[in-house]
Amino acid sequence: MESLQVKNKKQENKDIFESSLKSNDTEEKIDIYFYRPIGLQIAFFCQKVGLTPNAVTIISIFFGVGAGVLFYYPSLSVNVVGMLLLMFANSLDSADGQLARLTNNKSRFGRILDGFAGDFWFASIHIAICLRAMNEGWSAAIWIFGILAGLSHLVQSAMADYYRNVHLFFIKGTNGSELDNSKDLQEEYDQMSWSKQAWTKFVSRGYLNYTKMQERFSPKLQRLLGVIRREFKEGLPVNLIHDFRQMNKPLMKYTNIVQFNTRVIFLFLWLFIDYAWIYFFFDLFVLNPILIYMCNRQEKVSAHFYERINEYKE
Repeated sequence: MESLQVKNKKQENKDIFESSLKSNDTEEKIDIYFYRPIGLQIAFFCQKVGLTPNAVTIISIFFGVGAGVLFYYPSLSVNVVGMLLLMFANSLDSADGQLARLTNNKSRFGRILDGFAGDFWFASIHIAICLRAMNEGWSAAIWIFGILAGLSHLVQSAMADYYRNVHLFFIKGTNGSELDNSKDLQEEYDQMSWSKQAWTKFVSRGYLNYTKMQERFSPKLQRLLGVIRREFKEGLPVNLIHDFRQMNKPLMKYTNIVQFNTRVIFLFLWLFIDYAWIYFFFDLFVLNPILIYMCNRQEKVSAHFYERINEYKE
């Protein structure tokens, strides 16, 4: 039988791991059982040596971009090294968030930088695949598909991230979510000076545009969030939190499908069979329909709760 000390240690480790996650509702199985445990160990190491979450994010950019460069070569052994680098980059991406939560060193700039990291990875991957395809006989037209797939990826990732933060906002409130709105961001942006805060203002402009795009793709959700901010300034009713979670949780699987793990599994498959260019068409004609379905389902949920809140007010 396990001693009480061993049991307490296991429970302590479990509690630490749980506290390093955003929420079990929004975590994917591959992340919980693979990337998050690895990321937690990296986070512990970084905490010991004094690395900040932002420094970890920047390091992940180099590994992710390096992985993309290796996908240019038609050698499977080189590609496998690239796959391992990309997996390590994603472990670092997991570690930066876990480190931020464990050390309470969270910032909006860190979230923005974290989002840019993935964009750098996949920009490198798309460029490498386009160049590789041209070496294999494709015309320059492959760049059209590469760019369209890249833009699709940006929208898919943006909306998946937004819906996850909306879910966290409902079940954890503002402290457990990274949900922003363009109105507040615009006010902060307008108060910045180009002469004194040029870099911060430039980054803020990009994030403001990013947030406005998320809001344009979710009009009914914006209407719901608007009435919630007006009517429930002291917090949401418990029954509303419970019911929203029950109805919205099944939609979280779609945010996972259009994010990192699914696309990378298929990317690796195309690389193994030496048809890397198929990745673009998978992004365009498989993941985009899932994105559309995800947005439509989320809008229906938002409309349902908007009507319910209005009935509650009456």
